[in-house]
Amino acid sequence: MMFNPAREQVRQFFCQAWQKHRQRAILEGAEVTAADLILQHPEYHALLEDPATAIGQEFSPESGQMNPFLHLSLHLAVAEQVSIDQPPGIRSAYQTLRARVGDHQAAHAILDAWVPNLVINSDSCYAAAWRRCMST
Repeated sequence: MMFNPAREQVRQFFCQAWQKHRQRAILEGAEVTAADLILQHPEYHALLEDPATAIGQEFSPESGQMNPFLHLSLHLAVAEQVSIDQPPGIRSAYQTLRARVGDHQAAHAILDAWVPNLVINSDSCYAAAWRRCMST
């Protein structure tokens, strides 16, 4: 799908996936996962229903607002990593955690371990962070 999309493309992707879901149109590829993730985040629905505002809005740390597109993109990344079992063992560990706390909380547990390690450009550190997260 997208490997290095511009900010506007990412925002359009999520807005369009949500619009297609609401219109009961056929979702394709990552749109299916995106719509499922958006359903788990009702706090983003109104924003995604107004693409003109959503695409242009700024979300800065100083404003205290979470960037919904960053948040959804991170969820999408977790879903992809689990689906391809990368790093190896993440799928099994995720399923174990999901059985204890549910889908959404399991994804957030992964994000809590993963996000602080995003600046580390090392596959071994990346994999170790996932394993630490999943063993708690």
